[in-house]
Amino acid sequence: MFTARNKGRLAMTAVVVGAALALAGCGSSSGGGSGDGDAGGSGPIVVGSQAYYSNEIIAEIYAQALEHAGFEVTRSFQIGQRDAYIPALESGEVQVFPEYTGNLLQFYDPDTTATRADDVYAALAGALPDSLEVLDMSPATDQDSYNVTQAFAGQYSLHSIADLANVTEPIILGGAPELEERPYGPSGLASVYGVTVQFQATGDTTVDSLTQGVINLANVYSADPRIESAGLVTLEDPEGLFLASNVVPLVSADVADEVAAVLNPINAALTPEGLVAMNVESVDQAKSSAEIATEWLEGNGFLG
Repeated sequence: MFTARNKGRLAMTAVVVGAALALAGCGSSSGGGSGDGDAGGSGPIVVGSQAYYSNEIIAEIYAQALEHAGFEVTRSFQIGQRDAYIPALESGEVQVFPEYTGNLLQFYDPDTTATRADDVYAALAGALPDSLEVLDMSPATDQDSYNVTQAFAGQYSLHSIADLANVTEPIILGGAPELEERPYGPSGLASVYGVTVQFQATGDTTVDSLTQGVINLANVYSADPRIESAGLVTLEDPEGLFLASNVVPLVSADVADEVAAVLNPINAALTPEGLVAMNVESVDQAKSSAEIATEWLEGNGFLG
């Protein structure tokens, strides 16, 4: 997901898709396999990514897994936002791309009312053009979530957003200024969960405000590395207040059958906690996407 929270780690968005692909092709690495698994023998599988470190890590995992399976792979990373890379996918210039179900559904169907993971995934399959397919979605997500400190969670036995109704002190919600008017903000908490909150705009200081006790409920993206580094507790959302955005491979229809056997097990093994941990390695340890991907694949038995 391409947002302001990436704190300067985003690369410059490509001016035009063709230029981005040409540059990526020059600097990409290809697999050492025979290429027997490439797209019908017509050339390498082109794996793309957004200009966002977390998305690039997933793309690198896909690329290395495909290479290990014998596909020839070309990387076209750091393309930019959806208005840049979706045309490349629809035309077949890029054939494999890590996406997020809810955000992608809203791109193709802005009026969708689906929010729960299974409903979003089902609606997405019907909203895509014939040239594109989604493979199995992952349990891993990158979406809005509500978080509390471990101490606050322990004090009130908080596991889900619904449990906030049992909190006996004022609940102060922090987040970006626009959260106050979003349907999953204070009004959504009241209507869906019966939870009344006060709102305080905290912007980029949201996590610090939470750990310092200025607020006691924070809106943080679910793959934010600070969830792990600050020891936060993410509250479950059983009623679907937030739009579910599970990681999912968006692929060209003409290669879907070939790559599904490789990528579907990858997505099944990719967990919310695992994605956060890899983002910590990128942000806090400054590891490369390639290094993080290789370690994850080895640790989960995919390169054995």
